[in-house]
Amino acid sequence: MSQRNRGRRLRGALAGTAALCVVVGLPGQALAAGGPGSYVFDTEAEATRGAATTADAPALKAGATYKDSIEPKGKQYYRLDLDAKTNAYVSAVAVPKAGTKVKYGDDLKVSVLDRNNSSCDSGDSVSFGSSAEFPRPLSTYAARLLKEGSSSCQKAGAYYVLVERGSSATSTPEDWELEIRYQSEPGLKAAGPTEAPESWPSASPAPPTGGPQPRKGGTGFNDATGLTSGEWRDEIKPGQSLFYRVPVDWGQQIFSDVDLHSTDGGKNAYVGGALDFALYNPARGLVQDESGTYDGKQKSTSMDPLRPVAYENRFDSGSGDKDMQLAGWYYLRVSMNPKVGQAFGEKPYGLTLRVNVTGQKQAGPDYAAPSTDFGVTEDDREAASSGQSGSAAEQSSTMKTVAAAGIGAGTVLVLGLAVWMLVARRKASAEPPVPPQQSQQGFGPPTGW
Repeated sequence: MSQRNRGRRLRGALAGTAALCVVVGLPGQALAAGGPGSYVFDTEAEATRGAATTADAPALKAGATYKDSIEPKGKQYYRLDLDAKTNAYVSAVAVPKAGTKVKYGDDLKVSVLDRNNSSCDSGDSVSFGSSAEFPRPLSTYAARLLKEGSSSCQKAGAYYVLVERGSSATSTPEDWELEIRYQSEPGLKAAGPTEAPESWPSASPAPPTGGPQPRKGGTGFNDATGLTSGEWRDEIKPGQSLFYRVPVDWGQQIFSDVDLHSTDGGKNAYVGGALDFALYNPARGLVQDESGTYDGKQKSTSMDPLRPVAYENRFDSGSGDKDMQLAGWYYLRVSMNPKVGQAFGEKPYGLTLRVNVTGQKQAGPDYAAPSTDFGVTEDDREAASSGQSGSAAEQSSTMKTVAAAGIGAGTVLVLGLAVWMLVARRKASAEPPVPPQQSQQGFGPPTGW
């Protein structure tokens, strides 16, 4: 079992003993209930409320996910209590309501600050872009990283996360829902490289073979559908966002592109920013975002080549390349502009995703402790191969644990009964026989009395 979600799975196993006698809900039911454009939050997310000042900032716990909201032009603080041995990553996913109006000036930013309000990491601001101004989930992150020779943000103590939302005057003035996640990464046993590699393979690999296989995308990071290298067929509706996840280990590269297939209606129409295609790293930080147009004919959108995953990429100054610093699940999001439905009809449109993960797995950083949030395990590879989402993989692991616990309990019960019967038999054979009782009438005392 992967250590990444061991605690969560054990809690699920304890709660799931009753599940031996009930039917578990099937994956995809939440998607059917939400409809196009809906984002399904982590079911175990804790409700919290960011504060207007650092004095009232609620504390975040490592490995936990939180649900909140943020108003237009809002600023809210959260607290981190950090040691001097661990890196901390905090991400925020903003989810505007479907049908609301968004503009280029609507953005989201996460920062990590020390007690003197100095920035440990100002993070990257993410927005909707001038070519694809339609509501969809936005995600960004910031980190407190331990760096050899640095005196800034290296000490143990209180730190603060600032989440900020920019807002245009013409946008819908409604709150955005937030999903906040705090992940940790162990420090190194000894100082390692402090510079990103200067050269790396940038040639795109040959396209996957074997033809497209059906695989339905999820509604968010938490139920993103697992993918491996291959060609994958799906459908998307106007206003909808689909999420997929791909395990990428140390030393490996990910290449991806998406085709939006042709339609039989609206031949003379044209939609700019019709499809938005984004890649996120295991800390939910945006690596790359591409937008494609649509005129009813087949269109393709590709990600630019990216560095192989390496710890030292974090020392690169270039956006995107520096975000290829963690091994684990990389996420693909495909979002369709609602204007496609207005121009070509409210119906599902064919998608084909092509994914290539190249390069041999390499040894990761020499962490001082096991990494529970980042890395690729055999469980992850199996989940990707079978198309499992994170939530489905956890449910499957929980049911296996429950089944094993049930079998174990039954075995213990049977063995206990067998031991009890054996002891009872031995006890019975060891006891002396009881003489038959005699009637006291007509008999005197035994001879010799």
